[in-house]
Amino acid sequence: MKVAVLGGTGAFGSALARLLAEAGTDVIIGSRDPDRAAATAAEVGAASGLANAEAVGGADLVVLAVAASAALRTTAELADALGETPVLSVASDLRIADGAAFPDDDALSLAERMQQLVRGPVVAGLHSLAAASLTAGKVEGDALVCSDDDDAKAAALELAAALVTGRALDAGPLASARALEGMTAVIVNLNRRYRGRAGLRVVGL
Repeated sequence: MKVAVLGGTGAFGSALARLLAEAGTDVIIGSRDPDRAAATAAEVGAASGLANAEAVGGADLVVLAVAASAALRTTAELADALGETPVLSVASDLRIADGAAFPDDDALSLAERMQQLVRGPVVAGLHSLAAASLTAGKVEGDALVCSDDDDAKAAALELAAALVTGRALDAGPLASARALEGMTAVIVNLNRRYRGRAGLRVVGL
């Protein structure tokens, strides 16, 4: 599978790209700055680094690992280049106030709003995985993925399985992204209070 990681020069994107490359995935780093993309690709063992619009060409799955504040703008800018290519949204649009993280107030998840901008299917997932944890290797726990498209979901589950010590689990339709993105706020608050790296493990399955 060929995976383009947009925002691949950032902490989360580069850590994710490194793990995928180590697992044998054909990874392309995408960035607004192609020189930075190329440098990061060489650093993490990715196949190449390109400008975002070029990076998505020929990809089987595009991981949108840009900051949440830039996710919708980036998606809209790349809609034509993406075409029907599935997009995996990993961002959560959180609000920080009084030292705590709160879920976004919008009724729709960030992933659902992205789906309104592109022709291809959007998948949401990996919200329980932090950049710091990925940098250390596979993350302890499970990864949850949701989408309305079975094929896109299967590709994202294959990717997620390479990132965690536990299981990559199908969390249902894209509407489940509202809960997954909100869970990020819970994890951030746990990490701040207990000074840890909280993850997620589903039991009873």
